[in-house]
Amino acid sequence: MATTQEQNERLTQIGPGTFMGNLLRRYWQPVGVTLELDQNPVKAVRVLGEDLTLYRDRSGNYGLIGRRCLHRGVSLDRGVPEACGLRCAYHGWVYDATGQCIEQPFEDRVNPEARYKDRIKIAGYPVQELGGMLFAYLGPLPAPLLPRWDLLVEPDLDRDVNVFPLPCNWLQCMDNSVDPVHFEFLHGVFGNYELERQGKPPAMFPAQHVKIAFDVYRFGIMKRRLLEGEPEDSDDWKTGHPMIFPLILAQGSQGAASLQFRLPVDDTHTIQTFYRTKKREPGATPKPFTMTCERLFDSGEIVPGDKIPNQDFIAWVSQGPISDRTAEHLTAGDTGVILYHKLLIENAKKVENGEDPLGTIRDPAENEPWIEIPREKHALVAFHINREHEDRSFDRPQDRELAAP
Repeated sequence: MATTQEQNERLTQIGPGTFMGNLLRRYWQPVGVTLELDQNPVKAVRVLGEDLTLYRDRSGNYGLIGRRCLHRGVSLDRGVPEACGLRCAYHGWVYDATGQCIEQPFEDRVNPEARYKDRIKIAGYPVQELGGMLFAYLGPLPAPLLPRWDLLVEPDLDRDVNVFPLPCNWLQCMDNSVDPVHFEFLHGVFGNYELERQGKPPAMFPAQHVKIAFDVYRFGIMKRRLLEGEPEDSDDWKTGHPMIFPLILAQGSQGAASLQFRLPVDDTHTIQTFYRTKKREPGATPKPFTMTCERLFDSGEIVPGDKIPNQDFIAWVSQGPISDRTAEHLTAGDTGVILYHKLLIENAKKVENGEDPLGTIRDPAENEPWIEIPREKHALVAFHINREHEDRSFDRPQDRELAAP
């Protein structure tokens, strides 16, 4: 049965009070990177359809509060960080990390007994730092625990972050994460074709998918594939790697693993963040944590398809701001997509019934010292990557300078 327009809207819309919006607000969202606030401790952000202000105060604490001061509507992204909050640039009102107004300089001087500030409150959401990432929880309190995924916490890892703002709906990005077959064609056939047009050798020699399978586990969906030429006990088939429900893809082999975070900005924009790691050799000097940001679609020029991430982005964005799923024709190769949509609907209904959705952590014992993510020891062996033309998009650019988003 084809998806109806009503069903598609229910799946894709994430604003306050929407079916999916209510679900996604039960999870911690990656709203920024600590390095961004080293350049400027105050930043305007848009998260799940809400215009907000991310900041770090002079005590080193983080906050995520409403965009505008309730006095005269001035934007707080030009605010001044104080010891315990953010001061509006216009008349000095100060808001703490909960969004509560705690100071109104003129009013506090001329009529302190009125305590008008106690009646002034904007949105305010908890923020926590982990592994250089900043996560915020926009749902009802008490908040669940922020998951301590292994790559965010493990010692002896060098880390870097690559951020890509994309003009498309978040679900297009996530559907890709439970679609193994696309690798064979999008990254193999199309990627090689794009390189051929540039006069370059092919990047890989793709094997055919023999079978695919998906298993629901504690934190999401395990994605497995058996490729032509691989034995049944290969890591790709026996282990696979997970899509961590609802918005994270765990990827890469042990020792050089990565996470892909997808942040729904609003219904037609998503921020894709690659969080890459590399195991440090014993005794080696730690490399600095770095960040880059690339706005590939801002110029209106054609994005080259010679790199694996770009190939994904092209597929996602070319579906339009919100994919018209009423015109889709899903087949056996889309089993993972169908399962993922089913989990989204089931867990959104759980939220409507007052229950915690899949993967919620409230027991500290489950979160310590970290959550080990199941992944392959050796991934995608049968794709035969051409080492004469390695995809430089998987380099770990430890020495690149921070690029402001």
